[in-house]
Amino acid sequence: MRKRTREYEINEILSKLKTLANPRAIEGMAKYGITSSKAYGVSIPNLRKIAREIGTNHELAKQLWKLDIRETRILATLIDNPKLVTEEQMDEWANDFNYWEICDQCCMNLFVNTDFAYKKAIEWSSSEKEFVKRAGFALMASLAFKYRKTNDELFDEFFQLIKKEASDERLYVKKAVSWALRQIGKRNLVLNKKAIEVAKEIQKINTKSAKWIASDVLRELTSKKVQARLK
Repeated sequence: MRKRTREYEINEILSKLKTLANPRAIEGMAKYGITSSKAYGVSIPNLRKIAREIGTNHELAKQLWKLDIRETRILATLIDNPKLVTEEQMDEWANDFNYWEICDQCCMNLFVNTDFAYKKAIEWSSSEKEFVKRAGFALMASLAFKYRKTNDELFDEFFQLIKKEASDERLYVKKAVSWALRQIGKRNLVLNKKAIEVAKEIQKINTKSAKWIASDVLRELTSKKVQARLK
């Protein structure tokens, strides 16, 4: 059988996305800040199923990303090969982020598995662009969640960056800062104690954002549920 061309693969993927399209879902997503200019409204579980059928494919992932459709971009993050992803590609894709979902999906599905995840988390955390900056903290959260055997010392620099950027009032930045600190604080008792201390230091910063982050973090990390699990 003749090998399928990439163009055919893309057309086949688009056809499958159209059959799964859900206009009502698009309306619902908009309420939660998922504001892609082009979308089919396909659910994440369905996208993951399609990605499993496609398999790992770095070149196809890059082509799907260029289509600039919500679903093709999420698929790109699911099928790309992290070992082939360069820093240049990460910067290029991060600069394309324009809403939180694609930022988070890309960080959780792909960027966290690259050799540059730690470096980019630090670098992007001071970006002036809202969703590039969010990506920095989304990567911190993803690293804390995914790699359970990582040495605790890896997160010490993250604590300093979290505290430094806690006064950023932009909604999707402050939520990501909180997310990063909460994920680190749920790894083990030692990091939980350190994260709580950092949250209390942030609480003393006289900005609305810092107060919100501290409250959000302390509520979860000091909860009976989290403390019982860690002990």
